[in-house]
Amino acid sequence: MLRKVLQSPVPQLLFQSLLSARDSSPRCLSSLATTLTTNNAVSYVTLSNPAKRNALSLEMLNQIIENIESVTPVSRCIVIQSTGSVFSSGHDLKELAASSQEMQHTIFNRCNDLMVMIANSPVPVMASVDGFATAAGCQLVAACHMALCSETSKFATPGVNIGLFCSTPGVQLGRAVNRKLAMDMLLTGEPITAAAAVTGGLVSRVLPSSEELQSETERLADVIASKSSPVIKLGISNFNRQISKPLVDAADLSSETMVRNLGMSDGKEGLDAFLQKRHPSWDQDK
Repeated sequence: MLRKVLQSPVPQLLFQSLLSARDSSPRCLSSLATTLTTNNAVSYVTLSNPAKRNALSLEMLNQIIENIESVTPVSRCIVIQSTGSVFSSGHDLKELAASSQEMQHTIFNRCNDLMVMIANSPVPVMASVDGFATAAGCQLVAACHMALCSETSKFATPGVNIGLFCSTPGVQLGRAVNRKLAMDMLLTGEPITAAAAVTGGLVSRVLPSSEELQSETERLADVIASKSSPVIKLGISNFNRQISKPLVDAADLSSETMVRNLGMSDGKEGLDAFLQKRHPSWDQDK
C-alpha cells in the first residue's frame, strides 16, 4: 500500500507541532532563526528554533532566503536541515492570527519567494529531515531538488483539521508526489511515514538512524560538490524548462542543451578524461 497512516495518538503530537506558534511560554533562547555554515563548498542552512518547532515565521523565511542568496555564488550544494525533533511545523500560526490581511499576504508571498528560489536555484538544494515536517515545512521539503530523511520522520499537511486547507503547501507537494497521494494528505491531514514518502516521491532516500542520515547527507553533498558547477547549473535549468513541455518539445530542448554541454569547457574535459581513462579536472578546481 502506497501510503501507511499511522495508528497511534499522532494527531495530538501533530497538532502540538502545527500549533507551536500558540505556545506563549518564553522558551526560544536565540534571536537567530537559522544558522549558516560552509564546508568544502557545501553550505548548511540549519533551522535553529526548536523551541518554536522551527515554525516558518516571516523572520525565519527572510533568514533562509538571505542565507541561500549569500552562499549561492560560492557553494556547489546547499543543505537545509534542522535542530530538534521537528524539521519544521510550517507557518507560525500565532503570527498569522495576529496579522492584518496585508501582512498575511506578505508572509505567504515571502514563502512563495523561498519555494520558487529553491526550485530555480542553480545550486542543488537538498533537504535533510530528521523528525516531523508538516504544512509549509512539508512544502519546504517538496520544493528541494533532493530530500533525505530518517526512518522515523513523518510528513503531513494537517491544516484541514483546523479549518485551514494547506493550499500553498499543495503547490509543491502536488509537483513532488502523485496527485492521489497529494490529495490524500491534503484532504485527511493524516501523516505519512518515511517509507510512504520515499515510495510517493516526496523524499529520495530513507536512512535507518539520525547518525546515518547525517553521514549520508554529508556524503551526497560532497559528491554533488565534486561535479562541474556549470554543468550542474545547465542541467537544472534544462530539467526545469523541459518538465512542463510536451514530449517532443522537451526532447528538442534537451537535445539543444546536450549540444551546448558538449561545447562547454568542462564538457570537453569530461569527455576527454573518460576516453583517456583519467579523472576530469574541472575549471572550478584549477
